[in-house]
Amino acid sequence: MAAPADPRGAAAPDDPPGAASRADRPENTPPSPPPENTPPSAPPENTAPSARPGAWAAAGPAASSPPAAGADSAAPADPRTAGVSGPGRPVGGVAWSAAAGTSGGGSGLPSRRRGAEAARGEVASPDPGSPRDAAGGASAPEGGVDYVGSGPPTYDPEPTALPAADPDGLGDLVSDTVLEGARYGACAVRAVSLRGDSGRYRGEPRRDALLVARFGSGDHALVLVAMATGARAASGAHLAAAEACRWIGQAVGRSHQRLGEDIRAGRRGELKSGLHRLTDRSLGRLRATADERGVDPEQYGASLRCLLLPADPDCRTRVFFGVGEGGLFRLRDGVWQDIEPQPVPAEPGGAPVVGFGSPPAETPEGDRLTLDLGIPAPPRPFEPAPAPPREPFRFRASLARPGDALVMCTPGLADPLRGEPALCAYLARRWSGRTPPGLAAFLADAQVRVKGYADDRTAAAVWEA
Repeated sequence: MAAPADPRGAAAPDDPPGAASRADRPENTPPSPPPENTPPSAPPENTAPSARPGAWAAAGPAASSPPAAGADSAAPADPRTAGVSGPGRPVGGVAWSAAAGTSGGGSGLPSRRRGAEAARGEVASPDPGSPRDAAGGASAPEGGVDYVGSGPPTYDPEPTALPAADPDGLGDLVSDTVLEGARYGACAVRAVSLRGDSGRYRGEPRRDALLVARFGSGDHALVLVAMATGARAASGAHLAAAEACRWIGQAVGRSHQRLGEDIRAGRRGELKSGLHRLTDRSLGRLRATADERGVDPEQYGASLRCLLLPADPDCRTRVFFGVGEGGLFRLRDGVWQDIEPQPVPAEPGGAPVVGFGSPPAETPEGDRLTLDLGIPAPPRPFEPAPAPPREPFRFRASLARPGDALVMCTPGLADPLRGEPALCAYLARRWSGRTPPGLAAFLADAQVRVKGYADDRTAAAVWEA
């Protein structure tokens, strides 16, 4: 009986007809050289540079090693590359790409540790030795980055703890993130309010509030975008911010017809005085609520920032007004402009001094005035204590151009925009397109983090068609 054939010498079932068996192939035969006129093979297309300029990440496993000697055809392209080409530019120390972020190397394929991340479209961490990189890289939405700047932020990018809830006050709970969008007239609006990294870690409610409302219909409609920030370290800060948005929304809604006419007619003086009265009235109601609750008005106060956008496509006047800190920026031709209006200083006051406001030496009738010995009068017991100075009113009416992007935000985003150039460069590149981003893309851009800035963020952007 004949001995069974060695399976290693048999031709593979999938081999083409006439293919030699493995036993017949010489073991030490070097691979045949390529034809003389064959151009060299192109480098891998999906390699991405590491965060450090001029440096490359460690190469992945030899997943693309050359075929065995004597193979009849070249190995197929690795399916993980998917034909993606073109590395992205590093921004603020993070290499990003519109396609999946992979670790660059000689083979151009993702390493085993990065394979799952590359398939999900995540971006590699800038420093291979950083703690976040050891944990699997900085997570980021597809086409975006997790953070920019000198290094990873202190807190995790995702929420950790929920705020404490009262069984009898479930209506006072606020969501972690609020997202809104619309298109009216010649502009598209995107707005987002999200809890900061610090609040997500400590289980504190979002102190920022957002309101986007339309009053009226047709070309005479008026869109209001209002955002407020409650006092820091105050127990009811989120309630005060929500009430400030609600009060100003009711005031603008009742006067939207007159406000729309003033905007279309360009009556800047009437707009400024009218909006100033509405803002003072709304914040006054907030102080009255603090008295009813038995809370210090300073602890139940809020900063307030608003945008008025007419729905008339022929009117490109954009009106900003509010009280408190924050930011108002304009992105024009890829360059950021800080157009936050400076508050008007208060009128000089106080007692008269020599050379400025001092009383005359004698009356018009020629009588000499009594010499003032400088003895102060005792305070009267019924005089109330002086009220703390109020925040100055801010107002700006500007004419938009096609292609502009107007951004209004609370200090949670305004401070890193003014303090981190990498964030400015990243958002300028993302928001300078001919079309505005979608809601999900806008949310991903607005939550790009910067080390040292962990407050709540609320932002509204208006793109001009």
